[in-house]
Amino acid sequence: MHRSDELGILGTDVVEAAAELHGRFKAAEPFPHVVIDDFFDPAFALKLLDAFPSFERGNSIGDDGKPGGKSTLDRVSALGADYQRLDATIRSKAFLDFIGGITGIDDLLYDPWYLGGGTHENRDGMSLDPHVDFNFHPSERWHRRLNLIVYLNPEWDEAWGGSLELFANPQLDTTPARSIVPAFNRCVLFETSERSWHAFNRIRLPEAQRHLTRRSIALYFYSKDRPAQEVSDRHTTFYVNRALPERFVEGMTLGAEDVLEVRQLIEARDAHIRRLYAENTELRVAQDRGIAGQLLYLAKRAYVRFRR
Repeated sequence: MHRSDELGILGTDVVEAAAELHGRFKAAEPFPHVVIDDFFDPAFALKLLDAFPSFERGNSIGDDGKPGGKSTLDRVSALGADYQRLDATIRSKAFLDFIGGITGIDDLLYDPWYLGGGTHENRDGMSLDPHVDFNFHPSERWHRRLNLIVYLNPEWDEAWGGSLELFANPQLDTTPARSIVPAFNRCVLFETSERSWHAFNRIRLPEAQRHLTRRSIALYFYSKDRPAQEVSDRHTTFYVNRALPERFVEGMTLGAEDVLEVRQLIEARDAHIRRLYAENTELRVAQDRGIAGQLLYLAKRAYVRFRR
């Protein structure tokens, strides 16, 4: 496949390697994915980094309604000419066909609203629990098929955490099947399915690097159909808590790092429970509103009285 003008933002060798990338994508474990270094043309990648929005410009409000350590911005076209060029490329037929050729998924759809996607930025101390993503577009009847993430971190060490983790079964596996460092201009393209469990481990920056953040651009692609055996009922993003690391065994002496990790695991579990209770409350409030809610209330009341 030759690089057309529509694919001019991609690295020189990336388009030519489509057939090889397809083989790697299909053979990868624990689910189809491929890592592509030097994904964008180097000069273009630097332009995207230069125009990356400040943390304060994005949405940093967490599930608890308070400012947190993650900031996202989905209005990509508002970030200037280079992000507008990125947007024009990923919506083009040439790009959708290129990604389709790597993954074997035809008739891919671009999301003009970048729902859940766009620029992502995470500060020191942040992590992401293992999860599978929502499986349908929030406002369209499209199946979510692919995540494409490009990292924009010129200075990053694996020891600092923040690595993308891919799991076969995060409730059983204490370590991921694959861990991918978020290096500059590195792309990770992976299938979105009911088994595409992914996360990133806690960011722990040295004192001298505390000014750094983990930056990425997240792009999601859809299709109107998918194989019948892969179709599931519509659901939101589904999280699970991490398994206790294997080093925690009977008789071990806990060091400061061990205690910190246990506390962080407990806090993550508690936050998960709080989120579930909040969602349940929202559903009940919505259920009680309006005529339908009133009718449901009366029906329940009649049922309880009838049982007496």
